[in-house]
Amino acid sequence: MPPVTESAVLDALRPIVDPDFGKSIVDLGFVKNIRIDGARIAFDIELTTPACPVKEEFQRTARERVAALAGVEEVAVTMTANTRGRAVKPQAETEVLPGVRNTLAVASGKGGVGKSTVALNLALSLARSGAAVGVLDADVYGPSLPLLTGVHGRPRAEERRIHPHEAMGLKLMSMGFFIDDNSPVIWRGPMVHGLIRQFLTDVNWGELDYLVIDMPPGTGDAALTLTQMAPLSGALIVTTANDLSLIDARKGLKMFEKVNVPVLGIIENMSYFTPPDLPDRKYRIFGEGGGKRTAEELGVAFLGEIPIDPRIVEGGDKGRPIVLDAPDSEAARVFVQLAGVVARKLAVLAETTPAIADANITWVS
Repeated sequence: MPPVTESAVLDALRPIVDPDFGKSIVDLGFVKNIRIDGARIAFDIELTTPACPVKEEFQRTARERVAALAGVEEVAVTMTANTRGRAVKPQAETEVLPGVRNTLAVASGKGGVGKSTVALNLALSLARSGAAVGVLDADVYGPSLPLLTGVHGRPRAEERRIHPHEAMGLKLMSMGFFIDDNSPVIWRGPMVHGLIRQFLTDVNWGELDYLVIDMPPGTGDAALTLTQMAPLSGALIVTTANDLSLIDARKGLKMFEKVNVPVLGIIENMSYFTPPDLPDRKYRIFGEGGGKRTAEELGVAFLGEIPIDPRIVEGGDKGRPIVLDAPDSEAARVFVQLAGVVARKLAVLAETTPAIADANITWVS
């Protein structure tokens, strides 16, 4: 029996198509480091993000296809990730977020729709996939990150650099770390602009695959400063299904369009409630289908619905987000699924422009 060749391995893998790019993983260059030792075959599949939702499917299919080759007895597939970043030139003179590959703005047109909770649980879901993730709470007047994470106290500073807190596998920064819980922030626009500039240029974020920015509600000074200064890779709009939230969500979306930030899609939060004793029922307390209709009207993707779960509120008050506190809950599963969709959208955007950085992550197969 002739020995197995590298070209035979590649031909076996060629039918595996990445659903986002619409091309074979071989043609995309994802298959790397093929090692052939007699009847034992090993190779790597390098994805564009560690949060790829089809990672396990790729690994299983690749192993099966190569194992079907004549003369092959053992196949080892190692999944890796090479996180791309969308090249966006910041408008600020000072270098902004030099080690951050992707900056994701999570926004809403108004407060009270659960934007901060969504931002934190998405960040945790990305981190669980193996990515290096930070969260910037940019709501100067109403910071919520200390409560949501249970992290308090002033961050360490040295040599004119601020070091973010680290907890739950995330790097964290918020105005709330610098003030007392009962102290109001009474600042005018220039002071807000200066603080946000400092968060973007003086915080030692290090190397991150994703920095999730919890945007301030509305389209005021703080939000405009962030869209103009931060090299945003993309934005998410969080809303509820009722008309008042949707009106403001449209304004937020238009703001990102004006500054040429790609809007990845709309997420509808608090979409429905399912009673524990009626698992087949969904009560649409805030209305039905509003987020999806708005997405269709504005020509952006509707990414999904997050259910109402009392544990989201309870966990937020205790500093235990539901992705960590109840990982098997429906809400946690939705957050993980949304994180995978967002990561893939950012990866596709990155492939359309030159990458700003790469980071290698390896899983044990």
